[in-house]
Amino acid sequence: MALPRTTLEQWAVLAAVVDQGGYAQAAQRLHRSQTAVSYSIARLQESLEVPLLAIEGRKAVLTPHGRTLLRRARSLLRDIDTLERLAGSLKQGWEPQLGLVVDAAFPRSRLLRIMAELQQLCPDTELQLSDAVLSGAEEAITDTRADVVVTSRVPSGFLGEFLAEIEFVAVARPDHALFGLEHALTADDVQRHVQVVVRDSGTRQPRDDGWLASDRRCTVGSLEAALATVAAGLGFAWLPQHLIADALQQGSLRSLPLAIGATRTVPLHLVLVRPELAGPAARAAIECFQRHVPAGAMSAGAVSAGAVSGPASS
Repeated sequence: MALPRTTLEQWAVLAAVVDQGGYAQAAQRLHRSQTAVSYSIARLQESLEVPLLAIEGRKAVLTPHGRTLLRRARSLLRDIDTLERLAGSLKQGWEPQLGLVVDAAFPRSRLLRIMAELQQLCPDTELQLSDAVLSGAEEAITDTRADVVVTSRVPSGFLGEFLAEIEFVAVARPDHALFGLEHALTADDVQRHVQVVVRDSGTRQPRDDGWLASDRRCTVGSLEAALATVAAGLGFAWLPQHLIADALQQGSLRSLPLAIGATRTVPLHLVLVRPELAGPAARAAIECFQRHVPAGAMSAGAVSAGAVSGPASS
């Protein structure tokens, strides 16, 4: 077999120029001089005898041939990244870092028990935990920004294992005007009042699941903030039952008497983002989540990509 005329490094430089929008930006990103970046692209195009980039205004854009070739090259770059990461994992044994992204609806007390167990199992691994709302968990999977993700939806191309269903309950403070209506509440009734919703932590395709078609809403950054806002009498919301159990028992919140839809359920799924790279810490995390679910919650088994959906965290 003949030796390749191009290198992965050249293709990585081309990808950086496209992703960053120009030679200068790519040079800054790659910590190289702009001359070195330009030279790498020039050599790549000379070797292929195909124009890959064109300058439109101040921005470098792919030619049709460049778009086709870079698409294939990106898969090679991902493969070499996987190979190098795997080599590092084999060398180090336990991963130096473990990224966990967990849907904010997952019970906090259970999550803390899992984290405590992981600290005991892999004391030399730095645990990096992030909350996610709605599409934020999906983006963490598709962007491979985490090793283990708990999500309400499994993106296409990935596999997830059912963990549990989280029940959301429509609630408001006992003195809320909705409790003054002498009939089972309808969608029209509640749309006249402010609904508290939690902002989607995703950026590319944020979802508005779980809120009613009304402009009267108050958007907050977390479920805890939503609870505080509802408790202050500033609106109503669907909140996780495990989060509001004490408030309901104490009477500081009441369930809204909706004719239909007073409760909703959100299925949560566990995703090992890159199984081919998973080290002992990632696999320990999967086992910990599986152990800390209610009895019988695993009965739904594994689900394929894109097979699940559910209402929002608000």
